[in-house]
Amino acid sequence: MKLHVPDMSCTHCKTTIEQAVAGAGGTAQVSLETHEVTVEGLDPDRARQVIRDAGYDPRPA
Repeated sequence: MKLHVPDMSCTHCKTTIEQAVAGAGGTAQVSLETHEVTVEGLDPDRARQVIRDAGYDPRPA
């Protein structure tokens, strides 16, 4: 599942999202250039909530 996360801008953002998703049992591939996150291993609602809990605003890609 792809999500657009417009408020991530640096490697700290990338690492924070990757770690949050991993902590919930999934994997995330983050592109800072396109502001997209590809999440695998979590259902869509859970993925969005985990990213929100990490401090970001995920939107449908």
